[in-house]
Amino acid sequence: MDYKDYYQPLGVERDASQDEIKRAYRKLARKYHPDVSKEPDAEARFKELGEAYAVLKDPEKRAAYDELGAGWKGGQEFRPPPDWDAGFEYSGSGFDGADAAAYSDFFESLFGRGGTGPRFDAGARHGYRARGEDHHAKVLIDLEDAYHGATRSISLRAPELDETGHVSVKDRTLHVKIPKGVKQGQKIRLSGQGSPGQGDGKAGDLYLEIEFRPHRLYRAEGKDVYMELPLTPWEAALGATIKVPTPAGPVDLKIPAGAGNGQKLRLKGRGIPSKDPGDFYVIITLSVPPANSDKARDFYKKMREDLPYNPRSHLEV
Repeated sequence: MDYKDYYQPLGVERDASQDEIKRAYRKLARKYHPDVSKEPDAEARFKELGEAYAVLKDPEKRAAYDELGAGWKGGQEFRPPPDWDAGFEYSGSGFDGADAAAYSDFFESLFGRGGTGPRFDAGARHGYRARGEDHHAKVLIDLEDAYHGATRSISLRAPELDETGHVSVKDRTLHVKIPKGVKQGQKIRLSGQGSPGQGDGKAGDLYLEIEFRPHRLYRAEGKDVYMELPLTPWEAALGATIKVPTPAGPVDLKIPAGAGNGQKLRLKGRGIPSKDPGDFYVIITLSVPPANSDKARDFYKKMREDLPYNPRSHLEV
């Protein structure tokens, strides 16, 4: 996927104000509108302008794009880093699926998620009171926090417009209680931490979407947690008792004789805790000792002679 420089088709600098971006788009959109333009590539240029403006007209998306794209040039091979948007606070004025699908894969990979708009409380003394917009942010926590609960300092970055119409990013830090048993994708609601309301309207809320940081041992799927466990051939063939680390503490796991590569062993209730806790799955992977010495090579030769075994017998025709 190619990186798209959204400033280039509009002919503006990266430090352009929002008004400059709007004026540039309106001028070029009139020039390349397919209904009036005589340019041979008018339709493609008009679509390119629309995609660029869809991002740059929105201070939140523009700030996220600028932060991600620092140092990149148009046309370079590009893949968004995992969790690139973690900690980036937005008000929910996102695109729906139809909007995202209308543009490029690059656009879809960055902004193809929906959002919510402002809500209003009717019936106030002066006609209505406007409730502040809810804010959203994805945050990364350790899997162990879901097992034990924790209080963490969460740093968020929120875009804002200054008095000259330029976009900047404001940082804030919140102390957040991570509840025991939280799952990936679950949202934690912080009341009153969204946009301030208008008039007597209440402030919006902040919703933190939980994602787990990559772990060197574990991966989570819903409430279940998985870990790969390397075994020697003799442990798998003869059986063994192995001390297995889990986020809740080590467990002595009995390996049945004849265990196979890829076989799953379940530790019931050892997944993410809750009223109905998940399970912990151990996936067996066979680790073959290297033949890196004369003694090891002689051992493998003797095995070949004394233990005739063909793992491909089912492939014979």
